[in-house]
Amino acid sequence: MHTILVIVQVLVALGLVGLILLQHGKGADAGAAFGSGASGTVFGSRGTANFLSRATAWLATVFFATSLALAYLVHGAKAPTSVTDSIPQQAPATAPVPSVPAAPAPSADPAAPKAPVVPE
Repeated sequence: MHTILVIVQVLVALGLVGLILLQHGKGADAGAAFGSGASGTVFGSRGTANFLSRATAWLATVFFATSLALAYLVHGAKAPTSVTDSIPQQAPATAPVPSVPAAPAPSADPAAPKAPVVPE
């Protein structure tokens, strides 16, 4: 069943691409207004717009239905309720933190020896 749905999905997707490429855009209507000869087509003067748009809508509906069916077949009722539910839980790492001796605080006594200044 899965393979049949994938084949139908691919064929419908190719059909959608073909139908969408066959349709003319909004800008093509200006040429038809000046007598571009659209009445001599197979579907008539406005027949292609109705046929192609309806066929596109039907193929889009079939594409949507097969997408939902494939998603249900792949995941079904066992799908997690949340994305975070599918992440495996790990215990936090408790590595010992090395102790670093603190630097001595500067002395407030002006007579205390100072560190030598090294020129750069």
